Amino acid sequence: MPRSHICKTCSKTFARTGDLTRHIRTHTGEKPHKCKTCGKAFAANGALTKHIRTHTDEKPYECKICGKEFAQSGTLTTHIRTHTGEKPYKCETCGKAFSESGSLTTHIRTHTEEKPYECETCGKEFTQFGNLTTHIRTHTEEKPHKCETCGKEFARLDNLTTHIRTHTEEKPYKCETCGKEFAQPDHLTKHMKIHERNAQRDMAPMEANQCLETHHTIQQWEAW
Repeated sequence: MPRSHICKTCSKTFARTGDLTRHIRTHTGEKPHKCKTCGKAFAANGALTKHIRTHTDEKPYECKICGKEFAQSGTLTTHIRTHTGEKPYKCETCGKAFSESGSLTTHIRTHTEEKPYECETCGKEFTQFGNLTTHIRTHTEEKPHKCETCGKEFARLDNLTTHIRTHTEEKPYKCETCGKEFAQPDHLTKHMKIHERNAQRDMAPMEANQCLETHHTIQQWEAW
């Protein structure tokens, strides 16, 4: 199909009139599609449709492998790759492959050292927008992640997840050598260093009940 529709602003060409119309809105800022629930406006009707599902909780796209449901087809496509192991996005510099284009974009910045997200308060730059968002909370002291059990608030979601385990006593990180379990991955990493030292000293692997128990002691391991 010929690309006969030309944008008068940037000269980009399109095959369909509708595609050109949506593109022009990136220049004009026009957002004619408005959410009746919250008032948020969008340039494309498809974007509005996706947004409405955040209110209705509709998830029309289901994974045929595990049954998990998603609000967007693109999210389902990415999810399916967790089953297939497909990683179609490859770094031309080092060859590392990724299942999501966004992950590749972020990875490329480890080579280019590009940091496009800058804090307006202190000027610190970041490779990922999410990292900037978290950093800004060090200035605003905002803590949007709240524990439903005790009410404690956190600036970062991962810190809340770790905290919740103090209530549930969940320990998802297990040592493959002795079977000891930990609530945090860094505690497992420090614990594994004890086994590594034992192996270097030609000692037998220790049993779980021989491992030091307290969080205070785990922190002290770094000084060994």
